[in-house]
Amino acid sequence: MVVQDAISVYGVMPFLAARFLLAACALVPFTLRRITRRTLVAGAGVGLVLAMGYLFQTLGLLYTTPTNSGLITGMFVVFAPLSDRLLFGVRIPRPVLVAVVLSFAGMVLLAGGNPDGVNFGDLLTLICAAALGLQIALLSRYAAGHDSLGFASVETSVMALLFAAVWILSGDVSFPPRSVWMALIVTGLLASAAAFWAQTFVQQRLPAARAAVILTMEPVFAALFGYWLAGDRLDAVQIAGAVLILSALFVGEMLPFFSRRRTKKGLPSDPV
Repeated sequence: MVVQDAISVYGVMPFLAARFLLAACALVPFTLRRITRRTLVAGAGVGLVLAMGYLFQTLGLLYTTPTNSGLITGMFVVFAPLSDRLLFGVRIPRPVLVAVVLSFAGMVLLAGGNPDGVNFGDLLTLICAAALGLQIALLSRYAAGHDSLGFASVETSVMALLFAAVWILSGDVSFPPRSVWMALIVTGLLASAAAFWAQTFVQQRLPAARAAVILTMEPVFAALFGYWLAGDRLDAVQIAGAVLILSALFVGEMLPFFSRRRTKKGLPSDPV
């Protein structure tokens, strides 16, 4: 809701440029000596993919609700292992395949419950989810062996430069109004600088699918805050879609997790 209000006042590209410039300014002074040539190349590549995700997510918020945005963005938990499979040959467990079907069915119901039919913002957000899933797979593959803070600094700097360049070329450069500074501080410092460093640190130690499990709390909180703060209300069809999406997260990631725990304890695992 905070981002949606800010972009309606300030615009998508100015907001993204200011957000990631703020994040880069918070990280770069502490990481200049930690960035190697390898970190610069790997971080820049992952940063470009992440930039695409945030661009489509922010554009989507112009046409959809914070609740829809959060739930559909959560489909990165399915796109992450799919990206792992396509790029690196990692085998996709059967529960993940089931989760793919549940997620797409849920997205259709969530979008179809809109009185205007399929929402353009939902489709943009789906592209965002695919990009974020790809970023999670790439980060788990390439972040190891790098300084996590330096890697996050390169990611945010590449995004800041990219969005700032587009902003300047658009010819609509202006200082952020006072009404959007709270959104810039929250998203720039907490949701970008701190969050990217934490994600890089975690994914140096976890594979893409397990990291995605942790990140699935984002759409859950988005739905809750969309209900409490933004006044979003889902009809019966949309509620069914939301349930399918959340169940896909459970089937695709949590069931295999519990199965692994049972196996480690010497108990027979449930068939999947």
